[in-house]
Amino acid sequence: MNLQVDLVEEDSVQRFKIVGEIDAFTAPKLKECLASAENVENMQAELDLSEVGYMDSTGLGVFVGFYKVVKANGGHVKIVGVNTRLKRLFEITGLAEIMDIVMEESRDEDATV
Repeated sequence: MNLQVDLVEEDSVQRFKIVGEIDAFTAPKLKECLASAENVENMQAELDLSEVGYMDSTGLGVFVGFYKVVKANGGHVKIVGVNTRLKRLFEITGLAEIMDIVMEESRDEDATV
C-alpha cells in the first residue's frame, strides 16, 4: 500500500494529512516528509491520522522522533483523527501519556443530535 502525506499550512499550523498504512516499507517516506518541516522554531504541527488504517512500531518511531525534534525547538505536535486501534497502540506504548492525541469523531449515523 502506498502512503500519501499532504502538508497544508493553515493559521500558522502545519497540518499533515496522512493517508494509507504506516509500516516498515512506508515509514521512511513519512519520516522524510515530516523531516522537511521539523526544524521550524515554535512550530505548531497537526498530524491527521483519520485515514490511516494500520500502523506498526516503525510508524510509532517516526512520530516519536518528530515529536522530540519539534518539542526541542519550542513547538507542539497534536495527533488527530486517531481510531480505536491506533489509540490502543499509543496507549500500550505509553505515548498517549506524553503526546497530544485526539480520537476521531464517532461516525455513528444513528446518533441523535
